[in-house]
Amino acid sequence: MRGYRLLSRLAISLLPFQACVQALGGRPGDFVIPEKRAPLQDIVTWDEHSLFVHGKRIIFWGGEVHPFRLPVPSLWLDIFQKIKAMGYNGVSFYSAWALHEPKPGHFSAEGIFEWEPFFDAAEKAGVYLVARTGPYINAEVTGGGFPGWLQRISGNLRTPDADYQQASKNYIESITPIMAKAQITNGGPIILFQPENEYSMAINNITYPDADYMNNLMKQVRDLGIVVPLINNVAWPNGANAPGTDAPVDIYGHDSYPLGMNCTDPSFWLDNALPADWRKTHLEQSPNTPYMLVEYQGGAFQPWGGDGFEKCAAFTNHEFERVFYKNNIAAGATIFNVYMTFGGTNWGNLGHADGYTSYDYGAAITEERQVHREKYSEAKLIANFVHASPALATAVPGYNTTGVYADNAAITVTPLFSNRTNFYVTRQTRYNSLASTPYKLRIQTSAGNLTIPQLGGSLSLNGRDTKIHVTDYDIGGFNLLYSTAEIFTWKKYGSRVVLVVHGGPNELHELAVSKTSGATSVEGSGVKFSNRDSNTILQWDTSNKRRTVRIGSDLYIIILDRNSAYNYWTVSTLPEGSYSHDATPSSDLIVNHGYLLRTAAVTGGVIDLVGDVNSTTTIEVVGGAHEGIAGLTFNGEKLEIKYDRNGFLSATLPFAAPDIKLPNINSLSWKYVNTVPELQASYDDSLWVDANHTSTKNTYWPLTTPTVLWGAEYGFNAGSLITRGHFVATGNESLIHLNVNGGSAFACSAWINETFIGSWDGKGGTAIANLTLEVPRLERGKNYVLTVLSDHMGHNGNWVVGFNEMKTPRGIIGYDFAGHTRHIGNSTRTSDGIKWKISGNLGGEDFYGSVRGPLNEGALWVERNGYHLPSAPTSSWEDSKGPTTGLTEPGVGFYSTTFKLDIPEGWDIPLSFIFHGDEFTGVGKGWRAQLWVNGYQFGKFANGIGPQRRYPVPEGILNYRGENYIGVSIWALEEGGAKPEGFELVAGMPVKTGYKGLKMAPMTGWEKRKNAY
Repeated sequence: MRGYRLLSRLAISLLPFQACVQALGGRPGDFVIPEKRAPLQDIVTWDEHSLFVHGKRIIFWGGEVHPFRLPVPSLWLDIFQKIKAMGYNGVSFYSAWALHEPKPGHFSAEGIFEWEPFFDAAEKAGVYLVARTGPYINAEVTGGGFPGWLQRISGNLRTPDADYQQASKNYIESITPIMAKAQITNGGPIILFQPENEYSMAINNITYPDADYMNNLMKQVRDLGIVVPLINNVAWPNGANAPGTDAPVDIYGHDSYPLGMNCTDPSFWLDNALPADWRKTHLEQSPNTPYMLVEYQGGAFQPWGGDGFEKCAAFTNHEFERVFYKNNIAAGATIFNVYMTFGGTNWGNLGHADGYTSYDYGAAITEERQVHREKYSEAKLIANFVHASPALATAVPGYNTTGVYADNAAITVTPLFSNRTNFYVTRQTRYNSLASTPYKLRIQTSAGNLTIPQLGGSLSLNGRDTKIHVTDYDIGGFNLLYSTAEIFTWKKYGSRVVLVVHGGPNELHELAVSKTSGATSVEGSGVKFSNRDSNTILQWDTSNKRRTVRIGSDLYIIILDRNSAYNYWTVSTLPEGSYSHDATPSSDLIVNHGYLLRTAAVTGGVIDLVGDVNSTTTIEVVGGAHEGIAGLTFNGEKLEIKYDRNGFLSATLPFAAPDIKLPNINSLSWKYVNTVPELQASYDDSLWVDANHTSTKNTYWPLTTPTVLWGAEYGFNAGSLITRGHFVATGNESLIHLNVNGGSAFACSAWINETFIGSWDGKGGTAIANLTLEVPRLERGKNYVLTVLSDHMGHNGNWVVGFNEMKTPRGIIGYDFAGHTRHIGNSTRTSDGIKWKISGNLGGEDFYGSVRGPLNEGALWVERNGYHLPSAPTSSWEDSKGPTTGLTEPGVGFYSTTFKLDIPEGWDIPLSFIFHGDEFTGVGKGWRAQLWVNGYQFGKFANGIGPQRRYPVPEGILNYRGENYIGVSIWALEEGGAKPEGFELVAGMPVKTGYKGLKMAPMTGWEKRKNAY
C-alpha cells in the first residue's frame, strides 16, 4: 500500500440533465435493469451502477478487518457489531498464507485461525464479506503473507514460474474451498472474491500484466468452487485486468491512499491530492461495471521510528472523511471499502519488517476496539446517509464545476443525476483550504431552477468540509424539494416520517418540502418558516440545541448540529442475521444514545436495546416508539420511560465506573533467568541445525559466505536468530566485520565465547548492520565459538512483481574475519574451517506451541523451551523485582510472574502494558524488550527507536477474572548492561457493555519439549 495522487482536474460548463447523462455513458429512464455477467450464479449480479443481491440493488459500504490481528475469535462479533453500527454493511478481509502453511504441504486452519467462527460472526451481525485470500496480500504482514520457505524457490514470485505455481498450489487448493463454502450461494456472507492483491506493476523484464498468470489463478479458484463475482484492486486506476482485457475480472476496481503515509504534521494536506478525474477514467476503463474502490485510505501504516498512530488518526480524521469519502460519492463509487476500519495488533511476530507491534492504523475503531474517535462518528453520518439514499446507487456523476452551480469560484460542485433525485457534492475548490467560504447554490428541481437559500442570507462551507445537498429527495412519500443541511437518515413508521438533518458550526441552512403547508415548531426555536408555491421552506442557523419541526401531522424534521448528530444511531429491529437490503424504513429505530448502540428488538410492545455506555446517558428513541410501545430495556435492564408531546421516548441510564484495582507490576514476585546460556563454556549445541548449505535456490540474494547463514534456508522464519560459528584460532585474529540483515530497526549482538565484542542497537529504516568489532586475543590452536544473536523483524513484502524482495534473507549475509578468513562482498567462497550452527524457534517449520501459530516464538532459550508459556516451572529461577531490575552486562534476561485480575463482568476496559525508556529519536539506545501474555507474544519494544511504548492486550488473551502469566525479555545491547526506566500495567476508558459471550483464546500451558536445547 500505497498512497497515490491523481492530479488532473476537469473543468466544463453546465450541461442539461439529459446531456450530462449521455455524455457520461448513462441511460436516462433505464437505471434498474441488471446486466448479469456471472453465469455461475444469479444471487450476486451487477450492472454499470451497483451490485444486486437477491435482485435488490445495494451500495456496498464497508471496512477492512483482519481476523488474524485479533486472536480472540469470540471478539470478532464485537467488531462486526461496531462496524454495522456505523451504518456499514460490509467487511473486506485478508487471509495470510504464512499462518496457514508454515511448512510446504502442511495446511492448517484451526483454533484462532479457523474461518468458520469469523463467517458465523459476520452472518450473525448481518455483514457481507469480501474474501481476499492472496496468495499475496501485502497487508504489512511478514512476507506480505508469503511463508518464509518461499525464499527456498528460485522462481519469480507472483508469476507463472513453475516452482512458484507448485508452491502456491496447496494453499490455493486448501483455502479456496473454505471460502467457497461460505459464499452467499451456500447461505454464507461472502459476496465477492479477490484472487490477487494489488497486482499493479512489474520490473526486471517480467511480463505485466501477465494474462496467463491471472487467467490461471482465476481458473484455479473457479474450479475450486468460487462462483461469486471476481474482483481486483490495482493500486491506481491503470486498467489492468478490467473487462475487455486479456485476463478480465468480473468487476474492476482499484485502491487509493491519496494523502500518503506521512503523519508527521497531521494538519498538512498535500496540494492536488484529491482525485478529480476518476469518473472519466472509469468510463474509459470499465464502463459496464460499478465503480469500485477496494481499498481506500482509512488511516496510515507507520514504520519503526515513525510518528505513531495517534497522529495518523488525526491526519485522516473526520475532516479527511468529509472531504475524501464524499469525493468518492461524487465520483459514483457504489462499492467502497475503507482500509483499515479496525487494524488490530501484529502480535506474535506477525508484522513485516517496516512495522511494529501495533496495527492500530489510526482507524475509526481503535486497536483496543473502542469507538471514541470522532472519525468513527463522522463515518457513521456518511454511511447512514448513503444507505438512506437509494437513488445514489444509480445516480450518474456530472463534471466538477466552478461558477456553475455555486456563485463563488472558491466552491467546486459535482452534481449526480438520477431519474428524480439529484445530489450536489460541494467542496472547497482548494480542497485543503482552511477558509470559511460563503456561496449561493443554483439547483435543478421539479419546481424549476432555484437559487438557494431563498429566504435570504448565504450558505457557507467551512475549511476541510464537504456538503452533499439534495433535491427531489424522497422521504417516505414526502418530496424533499431541496436541503442544504445534510441528511443523517429518514424512516417511516406507519403514516409518520422522521427526517434527521444536521449542519456544521456557524452555518445557515435551508430546506423545502413540496406541496405541504402548516409547519409547526414542536421543539426548540429559531427556525424561520415560509411557503412559496405550496412548498414549505425552513431556514435556520445551526445550534447545539435541537429543533424539531412538524409539517402537517406526519412529517417530523429533527434539526441538529453535527456534534449532536454524532450521538444518533439507526438500529435494526429485524431478526439477528438480517442484512441491510432486508430492511424497510419502518424496521429501523432512530435513537439518540451516546457511545454505542449494537442491536435492537421489539417484543410485546417493549424495545430491547443492547449497547455500550461510557457515561450517564439519556436514551431517546425519536423514531419508532410513538405507537404501541410501552417499555424500554437496555442490556436487559428495565428502564423508567417517559414520552414527550412528539412521541419521543426517553429514559436515563446511570453510569458509575467500577473501582478497578490493577496489580502494581513492580511489586509482584518475579523470577529471573539468563536466557543466553549459549555463551557458557559448557553449553552443548550438538542438537542445533547445521548451517552447512553451500548453495541456495534463493537467486535474489548472492551468497558470499562458504555456507548459507540465513534463517529461512533452514526453516527459521520469525522472532530472532542465533548463529554460532565454531573455529580454531590462528592467533592472528584482530577484527571481525559482520554484515547482518534483520529488517528495519533490528538489533544484533556478538560474543566470542563469553566475551562480548559489540552490538548494533538498531535504527528505524535500516535493515543491514555493518559492524567492525575488535576481537580479544585468541590463542593459536584453541577452539572458540562466535555467537551472533539477531532480531528478526519479519520478512519484506513482495509488492513489485519481479523484484522478489520477499526473498531478502535474515541472518548473517557476510563476514570478514581479519587474520582468520575473508568471506564478504565478492570474495571467493572457500571453506575457512568455521563450522556453523543456527537456531530460531524450536523445530523451525515443525514448530511447537501450535495454538498460537507458527510465528509466535523465536530463538531465545526460554522460547525454545516454552518457558514463556503458562505454568512454566520457574521455581528454581532467581528471585527478582522485575524487568526494571535490568542487566549488569550485555545479554538477555527473562523475567516472569503471575497475577490475578478481578474485573467485573459487563465491563470492557482496555488494559495495556507500558515500557518506559529513552526519548524516541529513531535510533536504538541500549536495550529492547519483548512481552508475552499467557504465552502470546504481544509486544516488541525498541528503546530509542519507537514510536510504540504502550502495548494493548485484549481480554481473552488476558484473563480478566483469573490468573495471568507474564514474561518479559530484556536484551541489553551495550557494555554495562541496561536498566529500563519503568514497566507498568494501565487501564483505559471503562465502558459498560452489552456484549456477551467472550471466551478465552486457546491457552495451552508449558510441557517439556522433546529435544529442546
